[in-house]
Amino acid sequence: MTTGKKVRVKVRTVNGNYKGDLLIPPMRKRVSDVMNEDNQKFVSLTDVRIDASKEVIPFMAINKDMIESIIEELE
Repeated sequence: MTTGKKVRVKVRTVNGNYKGDLLIPPMRKRVSDVMNEDNQKFVSLTDVRIDASKEVIPFMAINKDMIESIIEELE
């Protein structure tokens, strides 16, 4: 089982807006730590909604080069 901290994020790309859960690995603490990992070219999201759609997509990988902004939602 994968461990870490799951955070809800809003991701804006050149193609659309996504809202989903991002798993931050135990050796990282922040969303920016995940974004700054040079060896990872994609950000993996689960339970994703695209452009406020009601449809939930179980998994999506977004190329970091396509991301314009990423915001952690506060609870």
